[in-house]
This record gives sequence, C-alpha cells and structure tokens, in this order.
Amino acid sequence: MLRDLLYEESASSNRANAESKFYTLFLVVSIICFAIGGITAFFATSVLSTVATDPGYTTLGKVIMFVGWILFILAFLGAGVLFWFIKKKFNVSYDYTFVEDELRVTKVFNGRSRKQITVISAQSILKIGYCEKPSFADVMRGLHGKPCYLTPNKTPADGKMWIYVLVSGTLDKTLYIIECKQMLLEYLVQTAGVNKFERG
Repeated sequence: MLRDLLYEESASSNRANAESKFYTLFLVVSIICFAIGGITAFFATSVLSTVATDPGYTTLGKVIMFVGWILFILAFLGAGVLFWFIKKKFNVSYDYTFVEDELRVTKVFNGRSRKQITVISAQSILKIGYCEKPSFADVMRGLHGKPCYLTPNKTPADGKMWIYVLVSGTLDKTLYIIECKQMLLEYLVQTAGVNKFERG
C-alpha cells in the first residue's frame, strides 16, 4: 500500500561545488569578525575603566571614547552576524521524503544543518501539474501572493522537472514549486487523486 511507502529524493544546487566554497568563505569571515569583536571588547573594558578614572580626560572626552569603542565593537559583531546569515544563501538543497500519504520537505544548509519547511498531506492537495504547462499560468492568476519555491535552482537539473502543487491551508492556498523526478510526481498523483492532476 502507498501508506507504507517510503520514498526519498533531493533537489541539490546545480552549482553546489562553487557555492560550497562561498559558504565556507562567509563562515570563516563571520568567525573572524566575531573573534575581532570579542577581543576588542576584552581590551575595551580595561581601557575604558582606566579612562573613566583618569582626571586628564574631560567628561565629553570620556563619552566620545566610550561611544567610539562601542561602535567599533558593534561594527565587527554586526558584520559577523550579517556574514553568518549570508552564508545560508549558498549551497542550499531540499530533501523530499514521501511517507504515510504526505510529503515532508526539509531545507538543508551546506549538507549539514537541516530545517523542516513544510509537510504536504495528500488530503490538502487541490491541484498538481507541470510548471511548463498552461495550467500553471492559470493557477498563478488565481493565487494570492507568490509561490513557495522548494528548489535552489532556476532551472531543473538533468532528469528532473518542475511541478507545482496547490495546497489548501487554514486561511489561504499555497502554491509550492518542487524539482523532482517522475517517480515523486506519480506518488503524489496516486495519493492525492488522479482527478487533481492537470496534464495540460
């Protein structure tokens, strides 16, 4: 029975090798920024404590020095946070797991950390079709908001295709774009119902 079926597939970036290097680069730069910010904060505490008790500095001078050190530290820590989040845009892939009449989609960052994106149950599927067919444009016209792309690529990889899955939600409908092989499409169609498959 399909309910007992387990099928797994992944949509990896077509530029995975190059993006893996960018991921590592931004990770290293982020760590360096955090390290510099931490070291600067360590030295700033001793410098500012000395300045605070030094009668040679005016109140305004002390304030300016304090603000200067804080801004310097925050600049490096802020850059570290920025680069940390930027790295997550590189070498992203999506794992599709079809089990118990539902499709579970997980986002994978650089092949390590994972984040579950959504679970699509067969009962919630309204329409399934090919993104290259006219039915996709029809679905897009009736959609509120943008589709959710569950693929890192702008075009399908060899041996794969883009399909759309229109799902009913609590408040509105969601359109998912999935990059998969024919096998996954067939499982979705069989569980959701052949009548929900738009061939044209």
